[in-house]
Amino acid sequence: MARLALHAAVFAPLGAFVFALGFSYFAYLEFVRPGPLTEATTLVVRKGSGVEGIATQLLDRGVIRDRFLFKAGAGLTGRSRAMRAGEYRFPAGISLDAAIALLASGETVKRRITVAEGLTTGEVLDLVGADEGLSGDLPPDVGEGSLLPETYYFSYGDTRSGLVRRMRETMKATLAALWEKRDPNILLATPGEALVLASIIERETALAPERARISAVFHNRLRRGMRLQSDPTVAYALTLGRMPLDRPLSRSDLRVDSPYNTYRVNGLPPGPIANPGRASIEAALHPAPTHELYFVADGTGGHAFAHTFAEHLRNVARWRQIERERREGQKPNQSPSVSE
Repeated sequence: MARLALHAAVFAPLGAFVFALGFSYFAYLEFVRPGPLTEATTLVVRKGSGVEGIATQLLDRGVIRDRFLFKAGAGLTGRSRAMRAGEYRFPAGISLDAAIALLASGETVKRRITVAEGLTTGEVLDLVGADEGLSGDLPPDVGEGSLLPETYYFSYGDTRSGLVRRMRETMKATLAALWEKRDPNILLATPGEALVLASIIERETALAPERARISAVFHNRLRRGMRLQSDPTVAYALTLGRMPLDRPLSRSDLRVDSPYNTYRVNGLPPGPIANPGRASIEAALHPAPTHELYFVADGTGGHAFAHTFAEHLRNVARWRQIERERREGQKPNQSPSVSE
């Protein structure tokens, strides 16, 4: 009996150790083997979820098989407190270990929002406000032309005010850098004036080769004391950027009483009429070496340019003929989108 008791005393701990070792080994295999997820999935881990909440969420979405093993693995690897809230993309077959590592890395999904050149500030704020990945309210008093069009990346839950602030800071930095490299012979006195002219150029053309040439027309007119007579400024005068003008301009529109109507006021309007892109700002600061004073749509998406008014009138006549051929019943007093 004594011998049996001795054997039990010796081998019982050894058996427990072997069992624990075997259990640990198989737990480790389960910890690192591919998980049950059959296709990549994205989910949002909310703030304050805790390890228990995260484990439940992952189990419900089929990312993991075992909630207990997830919690144990996070604790034993020291990553329980390192896991962060956010939006994560879990690839198919991700293991428990890799899922914990991903949550602890903070490598959240990068969302993006693209601001097209020439949108008004109201239109940009509508985009930001409608994005469900952003949180919070839009900031007040965002100036026209103060947001640089480009693609912005953000994480789920970032604030709308923070993203708009980035857009403003990017515009401010870009404008300052381009202003330093401006053509020294231009008439623009401040970066603000460059922004105004760039916004008009942006709304006048979407063709890259035309921007510097249209800039030259406006610079030449300013130098001669001629009014800019830009149709997009009239459209802005009518809507103040609150909505697109969904019709062609009429002759009566050109007489609207507004400081933005460059058919009636001299020089630049008091502020931008849209948010210009970098290329249009560069064009405003580096006009093409031409003495042209007029341009009008040419029917192909571009413009026909002219040095003299007589030449310009011929271009206008061609444009009107194109319009007549395209649309029946065009009103004779419609503006042909002409700078004259």
